[in-house]
Amino acid sequence: MTELGSTRQTVRRHIALLEKAKGVALFRVEDRQYYLTEAGQRALPEAEDILARGNSWLNRDVGHVDGLQHVSKVLPDGWCFHQQQRPIAEIWRCERPLFRETVKAWAIAQGELEHEAFQHVRPYFMVFRDSPNGWLSVEVGDDSAYVSWFGWNSARSSIGRDVGKMPGGDDFARLLSAPFEEVKYTRGVRLDHVCTLLPRVHDGPMVPLSYQRLMLGGTFPDGTFALLSVVERCYDLDIDGVTEEQVRLMPKDMLTPDRPSALKYERS
Repeated sequence: MTELGSTRQTVRRHIALLEKAKGVALFRVEDRQYYLTEAGQRALPEAEDILARGNSWLNRDVGHVDGLQHVSKVLPDGWCFHQQQRPIAEIWRCERPLFRETVKAWAIAQGELEHEAFQHVRPYFMVFRDSPNGWLSVEVGDDSAYVSWFGWNSARSSIGRDVGKMPGGDDFARLLSAPFEEVKYTRGVRLDHVCTLLPRVHDGPMVPLSYQRLMLGGTFPDGTFALLSVVERCYDLDIDGVTEEQVRLMPKDMLTPDRPSALKYERS
């Protein structure tokens, strides 16, 4: 109660109102201690998300532009993260072929990770699995943007680890996991433009980073959910409130190189 800055009576009244609204008991009391019921455990993740979204909204970290999610956070030390969800149809107009080829392969494979249709694009994938400890990296393609940014040793060492937290606090971390959760539950496709700062080595200096990210819902051979992610570092971003000058702070040598000619071939 001290942590909540409230009295036991007030907390009990709020719980009663919440349980009445939900129509289910969320807590049980044993020895004057509150414990979540089974229904409370099921409701907890969404409740935490609601609180995080509410705090992020109050802090003006999140909003929508043309109905699509927009995230923007700037810290006093200069760190920033700007993310704009984009219409998926934009991939058909993009000059780079990787996203188009990935979506085509995804449709043919019906999301099955081991399907032969993914063979020519899979080296560019990062694959994630959801877990009680967060999203775990389970595969990093040798030609992925992760490898070319952090290096092969760091990329291989990331296998089995969670995606980690960026600056900005727990509420902001939950906000950044929203695209993962959206793709998980819709089993669909999502495109985001991102402009941020990220070190290239552990505890190294922050480096400007601009990229497009394509996320797709897939399945592992055992039928469980696999999140497929493909990233292209580039300057052609459209993020509300972010200038072209900011986008181009990323060094030119960090742009994703042209893909092999075999990938550029648009399969019928």
